[in-house]
Amino acid sequence: MKENQLHELLFLDPVCTHNIWGGTRLREEFGYPVEGDGIGECWGISAHPEGDGTVRSGSFQGEKLSGLWDKHPELFGNLPYDRYPLLTKIIDAQDDLSIQVHPDDAYAQVYENGSLGKTECWFICDCAEDAAIVIGHNARTKEELEEMVRQGKWTELIREIPIHKGDFLQIDPGTVHAIKAHTLILETQQNSAITYRLYDYDRLQNGKSRELHIDKSLDVITVPAKSAQESVKSANGLPENELNQIYACGKYTIFKLDVNGNASFEQKYPFLAASVLEGAGTMNGAEVRKGDHFIIPCGFGKVEGNGNMSLILSTVES
Repeated sequence: MKENQLHELLFLDPVCTHNIWGGTRLREEFGYPVEGDGIGECWGISAHPEGDGTVRSGSFQGEKLSGLWDKHPELFGNLPYDRYPLLTKIIDAQDDLSIQVHPDDAYAQVYENGSLGKTECWFICDCAEDAAIVIGHNARTKEELEEMVRQGKWTELIREIPIHKGDFLQIDPGTVHAIKAHTLILETQQNSAITYRLYDYDRLQNGKSRELHIDKSLDVITVPAKSAQESVKSANGLPENELNQIYACGKYTIFKLDVNGNASFEQKYPFLAASVLEGAGTMNGAEVRKGDHFIIPCGFGKVEGNGNMSLILSTVES
């Protein structure tokens, strides 16, 4: 591999999906070339079989991210994972999403054909002034949880908390959660598509109810739930032109970078997966704008941003 290939930003063409609850913002605001309405998700940086991003330009143009991971592990710091570990999405919810829960790695390994579990987090890009989100529940014991679920006591069970633009929420496996209507989020998660649907507001899709996963949900839901105060924090008001760490756990580390003029930092991580959520500018001379997703590879060196833009970045432990 040539040395200069470690100094290229890896821009990705994302994969977008249509969803019953989606809208048109991903096309109209972010410029993704997707036909039709109901565009719910943009898998911006993904090497999952259901959505594998393609390198847009440069030395690796046309390569799938999964192939790049396999053939050029040095770009990602020669990590000991069997697949690219993360999945970065932008989600445009124009209707309420179903109420869900995800398993951890151990449960998914046994019951989901060796899949990873799903730890994830949300950065609120935009929402209504009086917005809320579903996170957690009100059951005090496993028995109470099962009783409330089996009897359909959803309003008693489900906990909603207020959110604001710029909030950050960590969603551990076992956490009951759902995005509500008119909310735009950036989600960083493990590279997994395992979701257990607990409740779907009795909606019909093509005349039928969507599948629920009650027994598996009851298996994995954490009781009692984390408090509302522990579930959300603001990522507003951080220093400009600095790579600000906003969260770290065993599955990922999340940063926010607000460029106003000039910003620079050293790329000292196995890789950095970056998404531009607002504004425009340049990164090491390459033009970037709202909706762009790219990977800064291992050994890239000094990263220099210019312009006026806001990014969320992620990496994993080596």
